[in-house]
Amino acid sequence: MTIFDDRERGFEAKFVHDEEMAFRIVARRNRLLGQWAAAHMKLTPEEADAYSRSVVHAEFEEAGDEDVVRKLVGDLSAAGIEVDDAQVRQALADKTVDARRQLMELK
Repeated sequence: MTIFDDRERGFEAKFVHDEEMAFRIVARRNRLLGQWAAAHMKLTPEEADAYSRSVVHAEFEEAGDEDVVRKLVGDLSAAGIEVDDAQVRQALADKTVDARRQLMELK
């Protein structure tokens, strides 16, 4: 049974690794999205950093990306920047690719 036990441990380790990477990609993506939005709102570097962190924290409000999209659309609109869900979702997709690429470079 040791072959099966080793195989099971290997699958479990891969699952844990994949879940951790998915979490890190989403967190990195949200930070990049926060920086993207902060640039549109012309925030100072300190404000942009704080805003990026708030976007990362917005992810934890509910499952999925809806809370992040809603926050970005609301904040950008409040800042007088015309933006719709489609633009934010496109930025979300673009930043997901960037985040994945950045994390793969770190390996």
